[in-house]
Amino acid sequence: MSAPCPGAVPPTEPLTGRRSLADLFGGEVFLTDGKSAQVRRDGVDTRLAPTAATRLVDVNLDPPFPNAPGFRAVDLLAEPGFVERFRPRVVSTTLALAWVAAGKRAAYVTDGGDLSESVHFAAGIALCRAAGCVVTGIDGAPVGRAGRGLVVAADGETHRLLMSSIHDGGRHRA
Repeated sequence: MSAPCPGAVPPTEPLTGRRSLADLFGGEVFLTDGKSAQVRRDGVDTRLAPTAATRLVDVNLDPPFPNAPGFRAVDLLAEPGFVERFRPRVVSTTLALAWVAAGKRAAYVTDGGDLSESVHFAAGIALCRAAGCVVTGIDGAPVGRAGRGLVVAADGETHRLLMSSIHDGGRHRA
């Protein structure tokens, strides 16, 4: 198991209330009480286990881009270290967070401000924290009122590699 990353919120941090998201087409409901995370399929709950094995990273390219020009998700896709280590996918759905928690994706990256209370991200963030994912902003700081986007990784090593690619991507811009 990887060590926590600086700025990451520990998965044991208390969360208030139950949260859930549903993949209606996939027949799955992802659930958390803030302490554990499960997926319910055909009435059976299975504990979520994040893993970076797929090397798939979902990147959201939808505006707004409040952190440009310092961070632009599209530049991440062209960063050599990123494409050597990961297999990028472009997606804009809160289900991408559930997929990281379930081990179907290695990570998810999106630009933005404070997403911790967003109707589109709050349940997914809670699910990922409860499953043991590393959850930070694109700057590596904790997600919250002063937040800058979102990086959710299955483990500390994947998070470290993503943060390196995010920072390296900024050096390649004219």
